Amino acid sequence: MTQDATPAAALPNAPTATSTPPPVATSDTKLSRRGRKAILAGGIGNVVEWIDWSVYTTFSSVFSHHFFPSGDDAAALLATLAVFAVGFVMRPVGAAVLGAFADRHGRKKGLMLTIGLMAAASLVIGVTPSYSVIGIGAPIVLLLARLVQGFSAGGEFGSSSAFLVESAAPRRRAFAGSWQQVSVGAGVLVASGIGAIITSTFSASALDAWGWRAAFVFCAAIGLVGIWLRTSVEETDSFTTQRRDDEAGEVRRRNPIVAMFRDHPGATARVFGVTIAGTLLYYMWVSYMPTYAAVTTGLPLNEALLANVIAMVVFLVLLPFAGLLSDKIGRKPTMSIFAAGFLVFAWPAFTMLNGSFWMLVLVEVIGIVLLLGYSANCAVIMAEQFPPEVRATGIGLPYALAVAIFGGTAPYITTWMSGAGLGHVVWVYCAIAAAIGLVVYLTMPETKGKVLK
Repeated sequence: MTQDATPAAALPNAPTATSTPPPVATSDTKLSRRGRKAILAGGIGNVVEWIDWSVYTTFSSVFSHHFFPSGDDAAALLATLAVFAVGFVMRPVGAAVLGAFADRHGRKKGLMLTIGLMAAASLVIGVTPSYSVIGIGAPIVLLLARLVQGFSAGGEFGSSSAFLVESAAPRRRAFAGSWQQVSVGAGVLVASGIGAIITSTFSASALDAWGWRAAFVFCAAIGLVGIWLRTSVEETDSFTTQRRDDEAGEVRRRNPIVAMFRDHPGATARVFGVTIAGTLLYYMWVSYMPTYAAVTTGLPLNEALLANVIAMVVFLVLLPFAGLLSDKIGRKPTMSIFAAGFLVFAWPAFTMLNGSFWMLVLVEVIGIVLLLGYSANCAVIMAEQFPPEVRATGIGLPYALAVAIFGGTAPYITTWMSGAGLGHVVWVYCAIAAAIGLVVYLTMPETKGKVLK
C-alpha cells in the first residue's frame, strides 16, 4: 500500500510503532464478553435476516394470486417463484455495494443497513394492496421488494462474516465464524416454524385474507430486534485500527471492489474456488435431496421433508463443534475431509435411497456431517484471505457469484438430468464438485494461526 509522507507520530491519536489495538479476548482461546456479545448480535441478527428472506417461499403458494391476475393459480405461483429467483440476481450486486460500504464505514453500520433493508422490504410485501386493487402495481412492488431483499442478503454474508471473525479470539475464529452458518440454518427453520404455526392456527379464509400478511409484518417487526442488537455492539478492532491508519495517512483509501480484484486476485479466486463444492453440495443436500428422494423412490414428500429437518437439527447442533475442531487442527484438514468424504460417498448416497424413511435419514445425516467441514470454515477461511480494508467485499462478492452460478443452478441441473433419463448419474455431478473442492483445499495455504489485521 502507498505510504503517505506525513509522519504518523505527528498526528494526534495516530498509532505508534509500539501501539497495539485493544484486545478482544482475555486469551488466544477464550472469548471476551465483547466477543460473546458480538456472536449474539451477529448471529441473532443473521437469524432475523434469514427469517425475512425465507418466509417468502414459505407463504408463496398462499399469497401468489394476490399479486398477479386471477384465474390461473399455477401461473401465479410460477410468477411468484420467478420473482424469488430474480432476488438471487441481486445478491452479487448487494455483496459488492454493501460489502464496500462495510469496508468504508464499518461492519456495524453495514450490518444495520442490511437488516434494515430486509425488514423494510418484508413490511412492504405485507402491506402492498393486491392486484385487484392496484393492478400492475402489485407485481411491480413485489418484484422491487424482492430485489431489495436479494440485495440485502448479498451484503449480509460478507459483513457478518467479517464482523464475527474479527471479533473473535485468535484461536477461536472458526468457532465464531461457524455461527454465521448456524444462524442461516436457524433462520430457515424458524421461518418454516412460523409457517407451520400460522397455517395450522388460521382458517383457510383468514390465512388467504390476512394471515400471510401478518407473517410478513411480524418478520419486519422482529427486524427491529436485530437492529437493536447490532446497535448495542462495538465496532471491531480490525476496522477501527484500519480506519485510524487511514486517517493518519498510513494507508491510501481505495475503492474496495477495485482493490479486491487488482491487489488480491489470488485470494479472490481462492474464495470463489472454496465456495464451488460447498455451495453446490449444500444446496443438493439441504434443498434438493428431499424432492429427489420423493420423486425417484416414491417416499411421501412429508416424510422426506421430515428427514431433512432431522438432518438440519443435527447440522446446527454440531456446527460450532466443527468450528472448534478447525481451530484445533486447521482449515485444510477439515475442508479436505469434507471434500474427500463426498467424493467417496456420492455414489453410495444415491444408490442407497430405496423409499425407506430411515435410509433417507441416514443418507441426509452422513452428508450433513460431511458438510460441517465446509460450513464451519467458510466464513473464517474467507476472512483470513484479505486485509480489513477489503475484507467484507472480498468475502461477499466472490462468494455470492459462486453461489449464484453453482448453488442456485444445482436443483435445476439435477432436475434436468433426471428428466433426461440421467438420474442414475446425478452422483457424478456431486463427485465432480467434490473433486474440484479437494484440489482447491489441498493446494491452498493453511491460514490457522495467521495474524489477522
